[in-house]
Amino acid sequence: MTIYKTLRSSFAALLLLSGASIGIATNAAQADAIDDITKAGVLNVGVFSDFPPFSSASADMTLKGYDMDVAQALADALKVKLNPVAVTGQNRIPYLTEHRVDLLMSVGYSKEREQVIDFAAAYAPYYIAVIGPKALEVKGKDDLAGKSIAVNRGTLEDTSLTAVVPASADVKRFDNYNSVIQAFISGQTQLMVVGNDVGAQVLARQEALAPEQKFQLLTSPSHIALNKKEDRLKQAINDTVAKMLTDGSLNKSSQAWLKTPLNPENLKD
Repeated sequence: MTIYKTLRSSFAALLLLSGASIGIATNAAQADAIDDITKAGVLNVGVFSDFPPFSSASADMTLKGYDMDVAQALADALKVKLNPVAVTGQNRIPYLTEHRVDLLMSVGYSKEREQVIDFAAAYAPYYIAVIGPKALEVKGKDDLAGKSIAVNRGTLEDTSLTAVVPASADVKRFDNYNSVIQAFISGQTQLMVVGNDVGAQVLARQEALAPEQKFQLLTSPSHIALNKKEDRLKQAINDTVAKMLTDGSLNKSSQAWLKTPLNPENLKD
């Protein structure tokens, strides 16, 4: 009888422990990123610290740029403080999956990345464009015939240009973006092909040359990345981006930082 009572007591104890474990697991499953963010009062956002015009240090050493405008709007929507966390291309996805940050800005979509992380709606245009002086008429790839064009060797810009450029064009390939920009602004080439991040800096600084975007070669918008199964947080992000599109604040950021009006078509993958 004593052995029976002991076994029964042990079994009851195991049931209690199992129930407690299930309760803990259930609570953990119910808790999500928004609960954690709200409780902490802080939204930790992974950003590149030297990626103008999307995010870079200003004169007062705070990060400014297109990404920072959107990150601040997200923090405001969640009624918490924004804490930007500097990340690199190598560590940023581990920072997210290890919950060192809640979100990542400026993440391009890929099927490989989607196996590990989730993507909210596109919020930032990223595209490769042909840029030239306003006085030079170029409307499409056929107009590149006979033109000299600077491009960064071996980049996506290079392959995108090579795929469409007429044989008569003079493509000059350089080893870095600074050389591409210098070739263009010095008149060594009539045109240059760069991403809109690089192009925005040239459009902002070369008023005398009056450069403009002629046409786009490739569009691959940036998304805000988050961990999988965070449906409430994903919805909050999507709602905030939609509101910024509707009220014009995203267009305002585009004109301030990218030096061009926001074209919603550039937010489509």
